Amino acid sequence: MPRVLVVDDDAHIRELVRHFLDLEGYEVHEAAGGEEALAVLETVRVDLVVLDLMMPGMDGWTLCRELRSHGDVPILMLTARGETTDKVRGLELGADDYLVKPFDPQELVARVRALLRRYRIATSQVVEVGDLSLDRKTYRCRLGDREIALPPKEFELLFTLASYPGRTFTRDQLIEAIWGYDYEGDERTVDVHIRRLRARFERPGSPFVIRTVRGLGYRLEVCR
Repeated sequence: MPRVLVVDDDAHIRELVRHFLDLEGYEVHEAAGGEEALAVLETVRVDLVVLDLMMPGMDGWTLCRELRSHGDVPILMLTARGETTDKVRGLELGADDYLVKPFDPQELVARVRALLRRYRIATSQVVEVGDLSLDRKTYRCRLGDREIALPPKEFELLFTLASYPGRTFTRDQLIEAIWGYDYEGDERTVDVHIRRLRARFERPGSPFVIRTVRGLGYRLEVCR
């Protein structure tokens, strides 16, 4: 049973989230703030954190940074502020997704379910999107019965995006994940590699598309 930690100083929000996650069969733990959340995490290993941004004491930004410094547990941020700058800041701190208050509880449950699925895919080192298969251990890429040779950086970029379908990555996040913190180039490198991947894969019948999210970055979407 997946364990979810809900961190919010509003008891009514915690109760609402707990109710709907309980219905889905998740084991839910609660914390009213950042310090209390860290105390819970000392005794309970959770699979996902639902995290409010605006809290007294240790706010969501600080807690997100603290969580990312110690691991890669998926983080869904809740915020009453929908400005692009807040979304970018949350993504750059390591949040995997965000939801603006007031939110539809069913949408929150769907996002939790999707994040847990993406995390399991990422940790397996094998990603499958339709008839596309990527094996990070061998750097093999197969599309149907055809093997496609990809340069390492293109493979890493596609693997990263495909590991979290629907998640938006900023260009800075992709630079740091694939080219490293000490990379001296600029964001246009990401754009060039995205164009190459689109040229290779995006055609009628493709199992995915790579969307440009204006002002944020890129995300991979699975074609149904």
